[in-house]
Amino acid sequence: MSGSADRILISSEQIQKRVREMAAQIEQDYPEGPIYIVSILKGAFIFVADLVRELKRPSVRIEFMAISSYGNQKTSSGQVKVTRDLDVNIEGQQVLIVEDIIDSGVTLSYLKRLLEQRHPKSLAIATLLDKPERRLAPVDVKYIGFQIPDEFVVGYGLDYAEDYRNLGDIRVLTP
Repeated sequence: MSGSADRILISSEQIQKRVREMAAQIEQDYPEGPIYIVSILKGAFIFVADLVRELKRPSVRIEFMAISSYGNQKTSSGQVKVTRDLDVNIEGQQVLIVEDIIDSGVTLSYLKRLLEQRHPKSLAIATLLDKPERRLAPVDVKYIGFQIPDEFVVGYGLDYAEDYRNLGDIRVLTP
């Protein structure tokens, strides 16, 4: 698919303001002890970098997982595959999964069940973008940056076939 990403849906200024607000809420909700931030690669890496810089506590531990259900498609295949797992044991830890976007909920539902089996002290989800219209599997999301309409978006880490990740804002990809 070739197309354009000219229409800005969420500006970089709006994103940064909301990231600061989300970080403040996370700080309030997790006042003590370490918190493990589990960034879902590749899309969430920019959001996670900005989010953790806003957390003022010294005990923020960053881990990465890679999950695939899209490939080079615009919609989820429904088949979830862990392509990179955690390097640490999260048993007894406070864990926050950080995702770029939740639409069908299939991937996050799978991931949450997988991590719950590892017995963390707490497990919550934060996402920059939420598309509730597309939900197929229920997902309890504690921190939501923005709810967006059912449009294909790119930028700020989100891609289409590995392109557009570098954009500083969230844009709608049109054919």
